[in-house]
This record gives sequence, C-alpha cells and structure tokens, in this order.
Amino acid sequence: MDRPGFEYLEDGVTSDVTFRAFGRDLDELFTVAGDATTAAMVRSLDSAEPKTSRRADVSADALDLLLVSFLDEIVFWKDAERLLLRPSGVRVERVDAGYLASAELRGEEIDPRRHQVEADVKGVTLHGLSVERTGEGWSAQVTLDV
Repeated sequence: MDRPGFEYLEDGVTSDVTFRAFGRDLDELFTVAGDATTAAMVRSLDSAEPKTSRRADVSADALDLLLVSFLDEIVFWKDAERLLLRPSGVRVERVDAGYLASAELRGEEIDPRRHQVEADVKGVTLHGLSVERTGEGWSAQVTLDV
C-alpha cells in the first residue's frame, strides 16, 4: 500500500456500490471508508465544504460491524438533514465489550446547484463486508445500497 485511499469495485449488482478502502491504521481506514461513502453520493468529494459538523460515536462487538455503524452515521445525517459529511479526527478503540469509534463529521447541506449528486446511498449492507489487517495496515470491503 503506497498511500491510503479507496477504489470502487465491479460486483455485478447494479443497485449497489462496492468499494475497498485502505489505511495504515484503523483510524485512517475508517476515515477513508467514510470519504468513499460520501464520494459515492456526489461527483466531487471536495465540493462538500466543512461548514457544519455532527458527532459520531458508535460501538460494536466486531470491527466490521463497527464500520457499518460508523458509515451508517454518514447516511443517517444525509437522510435526516440533507448533509454531505466527511469524517475528521477519527478514533477507533478496543474496549472490553468490543470496539468504539468516534469522530467529527464535517460538511454542509446538499445544494443541487453546487453538488452534482450521483447516487442516493440508502444504507450499508453486510454483503461481502470485511475488515482485515494486511501486511501494510488495514483494508475493508463495503457494499452500499443505492
């Protein structure tokens, strides 16, 4: 892995978007996966300016389920308040009962004149979901329902 990032994969299911994300550590992996989720919604990820923020604090028994809960926060705020958000300051921690993830989600309300909406992400699926340690960090595969 030269650098963190994400790539979209062809999975043969036309109503879904699948991506693989890479990070040097779990904090970076969750940040990149959050960006991939928001990028699936709009043509330009950078078009979402950090004008407002929301807090994301989620927990789960397993890392893959933690990632689903984390990404679902981004989808929730898109649906609840029409916000395009990107994660910042992500912190993933191991605790006795599993894992915790916290972050600030920054962005702005969707403006059809400025944001070229590509897809309406409805949620994160469990189909093909994985979070794995690699020789160079961490990778995840996520499928979004659009």
